[in-house]
Amino acid sequence: MSLSHAWLDDVRPTPYADQLALGFRLLRFSRPLEQEYRNYVRDDTFELKRIALVVGILVWLAFAAFDFVLIKAPEVWWMLAIRLAVLVLLCLFGGLLIQRKHTYLLQPLSLVCLLALGASASFVVGIAHRVDPSYPYEGLLVCMAAYFLAGLRLIEALCCSLLVLLVYVCVELLVADLPVPRLINNTLFLLFGNLMGAVGCYLLEFKSREHFLISRLMRVLADHDSLTGLHNRRSFNRQFERLWRQAQREHRSLALLLCDVDHFKAYNDHYGHQAGDNVLQRIGSLLQDAARRPLDMAVRLGGEEFAVLLYDIGEAEARHHGEALRQTLQTLNIEHAGSDTASMLTMSIGISCIQPAAGGALAQLYEHADRALYEAKAFGRNQVVA
Repeated sequence: MSLSHAWLDDVRPTPYADQLALGFRLLRFSRPLEQEYRNYVRDDTFELKRIALVVGILVWLAFAAFDFVLIKAPEVWWMLAIRLAVLVLLCLFGGLLIQRKHTYLLQPLSLVCLLALGASASFVVGIAHRVDPSYPYEGLLVCMAAYFLAGLRLIEALCCSLLVLLVYVCVELLVADLPVPRLINNTLFLLFGNLMGAVGCYLLEFKSREHFLISRLMRVLADHDSLTGLHNRRSFNRQFERLWRQAQREHRSLALLLCDVDHFKAYNDHYGHQAGDNVLQRIGSLLQDAARRPLDMAVRLGGEEFAVLLYDIGEAEARHHGEALRQTLQTLNIEHAGSDTASMLTMSIGISCIQPAAGGALAQLYEHADRALYEAKAFGRNQVVA
């Protein structure tokens, strides 16, 4: 299948963009992405599994009714007993789906239910063929359920259906003693059904994986600055509200570092916008390194203005982070002939540290940090003010 995504050339490298560029014709991602995709499939196919389970129970009950009508022999009670046992298993699985508990078990339980359906259907057909060789077999229906109804990945559906087919052949040989020509005919019919199901399932999973990568990449592009890869203002405002509420619950403090590159317009005028973009990318990397903890975040607010939000940190430690950031930029020794502050590129940083309380908001924290940044710039730049 074609994986032509020329637009990826203009996208910053991310795991999603890299995987799209590499392709996945073998239906396999790199290890971290593969686990993320499987979690996505588990959540995304939850409703599908519920629908498939309801359909499966109704069809299973219909087949039980057909057994009772078609088989006029004592063997019918063995057939109904097998169907009843599987029906109990399906109902137990249905209870988990309704309560949405133990979701990590949904995928293995789906496999167990399908295997139980297939194996029991094979035994039911084998018992029926002892009495009536013309009894219809439902193996193809089970195969189609594995490929299209249960939300399984191709390798899972393929293994499940082929195992059911193997059980069917063994039961027909050992229990029903079906004539070999008839068995070959039935087996070929099921094999071709599996082939059609596998092709369809491959196409579905391929498109599912492609949709997963593109949707995740679009989310990254929507929430991150295209030049530096940092969070953008939209993402910052949204995530800040969540962090503020969490800090209130856990009685933790938040620190905001507002960073402004000194005389950046003069730098652009003197060295050109391409050099200015390169500098902003290097600064973005420094800020990203300063926000490595899970709840910290580095943001490009616009132009040469950046921010770092630090979770659960006091004023002294926040000031230390700010000073380390300022010195790190200075040690890069990026020449800046147009600066009135120093011969190299520098940064002014304003810091605000606050304990979130009811009624507080981002504006309160931002206002204090902005005032501190104004003082840092007013008293000579290239300094940290808290």
